[in-house]
Amino acid sequence: MARTKFDEQVEESAESLVFGIGRFLAGRPMDGERKTDATFWRAGTRVLPTVEGRVSRSSYRAGWQRLVFRISWLGAAGGGAYLVGSHPDTTAQTVRDVWENPDAAIAAAQTGGIGLVSAAVVGGAVYGLATRRRREFMREWVTPLHEALAVPLGISELTDPRRYLHVPRNFSDDDAEIRIDVPTHMRFNEDLVADLIVKKLALENVSFTWRRAGRDTHVIVKKRQAPPKMLRLSDPGVREVLAKMPESAPLIGFGAGKKKVSVDLDHDSPHVLISASTGGGKSTILRTICCQFIHNGAHAYVLDFKRISHTWARGVPGVTYCRDIAEIHDALIRLAQEGRHRIRLAEQLADDVLEREPWRVGPRLVILLEEVNATMGQLKRYWARIRESGDPKESPAVDALAEILFMGRQVRLHVLLVAQSATARAIGGPEMRENFSTRILVRYTLNAWRMLVPEVSPIPMPSQHNGRVQVVTRGRAQETQVLNLSNEEAREWAMSGVHSKGTTGPSLHQPPVPAVPPDDFTDTWNTSAPEFPPAPATEPSASHRDLAAEPGDLTPSLAAPAGHVPDTVVAATSPAQPAPADDDQELGLREAYDKHLSETVASLDALRWARANDPEFPAPVGKRGSAFLYRVGDLKKWARNRPRAGTTDLD
Repeated sequence: MARTKFDEQVEESAESLVFGIGRFLAGRPMDGERKTDATFWRAGTRVLPTVEGRVSRSSYRAGWQRLVFRISWLGAAGGGAYLVGSHPDTTAQTVRDVWENPDAAIAAAQTGGIGLVSAAVVGGAVYGLATRRRREFMREWVTPLHEALAVPLGISELTDPRRYLHVPRNFSDDDAEIRIDVPTHMRFNEDLVADLIVKKLALENVSFTWRRAGRDTHVIVKKRQAPPKMLRLSDPGVREVLAKMPESAPLIGFGAGKKKVSVDLDHDSPHVLISASTGGGKSTILRTICCQFIHNGAHAYVLDFKRISHTWARGVPGVTYCRDIAEIHDALIRLAQEGRHRIRLAEQLADDVLEREPWRVGPRLVILLEEVNATMGQLKRYWARIRESGDPKESPAVDALAEILFMGRQVRLHVLLVAQSATARAIGGPEMRENFSTRILVRYTLNAWRMLVPEVSPIPMPSQHNGRVQVVTRGRAQETQVLNLSNEEAREWAMSGVHSKGTTGPSLHQPPVPAVPPDDFTDTWNTSAPEFPPAPATEPSASHRDLAAEPGDLTPSLAAPAGHVPDTVVAATSPAQPAPADDDQELGLREAYDKHLSETVASLDALRWARANDPEFPAPVGKRGSAFLYRVGDLKKWARNRPRAGTTDLD
């Protein structure tokens, strides 16, 4: 008897039903297509090479997990159907009530719908916030690693990276362990795979442990050598290492294998940029570096708008602590003037002498500029408040900082600058940021790394370990554990060096010279931490208007031959000649110009320019508030003997 088409359809349906029941009970995909290497007892790790299109998460589950889910779903559906069927009268009554009174049902549905939508929105927002860091981690690290390893390992690119790449979010920590499941066939180049892992995760000094036997084939990646977890002055050998560091290269910390990490300001980089978020340890890094410079005879200027970042430095010999924005404004201008004076001294010295005896231009000056993002804005607002008609629009303090950064290592002025976000706008321009050849990054974002050190790739994962930083110099990043000096230890180390003996670096090599009239900067060479007095609230412009600007006052004898006393020193120390009463008056620059110099000096601006640039301009003899006072007789003598218009641009 011939088979009809109906018979064939019945047989096919029966066969499909049998196969469907079998797939259901075996926990296999209901469409019969195997998409991953999952078995009944083992979850899948990768998509099969022949599969195309998107693969759902359920395809990675083991067969028994799918079976449990299916039986549970059928049980819930059957239980609901049983409840409805066992109470037909109640169900029918509910339907009649809804039909007869639809308004109440609609209102209840609206209320329930609003509640469900609100719960879904809140739940979605909470889930998005809770998983934001995981999604960023997958996007920045795990997915790129999967894209690099898929072809060498012979894995489909459709494979979920989380199924075989077990990379913890703290994989940069010292004790972190990375596990990567590899195919059992082992037909891949292990060296190539290891090299890709190191490059994509920016790892250093790691070891690879391969398991090749059996079905569980994988590789474990761990750090071979790591920086110390903590580095203190009391640790064995640290104090001895600190004492042996060169004067120009303070110790920052230890790298892998206890390798010393330092920055040489005379050869590597004259300035250092520290970029870190709040709580990243910026003040600790500055404290560690600065106290070593002071120990070796340098003079530090702490420009701290926050006022309390470096309490350890107050009262330390060789330190000037500037807290108010007026003090910071004045200090930057004076430091730039000193830098110009040192350039003139360097021009008079032979190259070999300057290379052999760099101290001849003056003591090393280290400038700690805290929180540059806030300080630069405050400097601009301060200048906008005190400037007068005819003054430049740009803040002279900001210009002075730019000038210091461009002066170079020969003048021995070094800036240690701290910024939460070291954008070009915050520092004063991209050209100013390029003067920082050494950059220390702490708890950085990927955007901050790409902005500050784009030449270093791949980007190492930022560590949350306290005191762990990346020191980048010469295009290479080095993971470093910073030496953590307490306030007491930093103060003790700073005060146990050259300044504790009452001398400074240059004076150890130079013949003694008569003392010059003290000003805010010369005091710091020989006394204990003079601080700029606060600017008076009633005269906000005085700290700029009557700012003493004799750059030669800082180091009057460093360029002079042995036994030679500069004219300015002789004039200051020789017996005073009888003078009229007017010449003995001590006045500010503006008042002296109005009363005594208006006929011999072209303008007040010319007088200010001469104060900043003429080495023969007289030194101040006192202060009134934050305004410097000058002896009228000294100003008149300078005005009579100064070069005239036509031969100089003083006027």
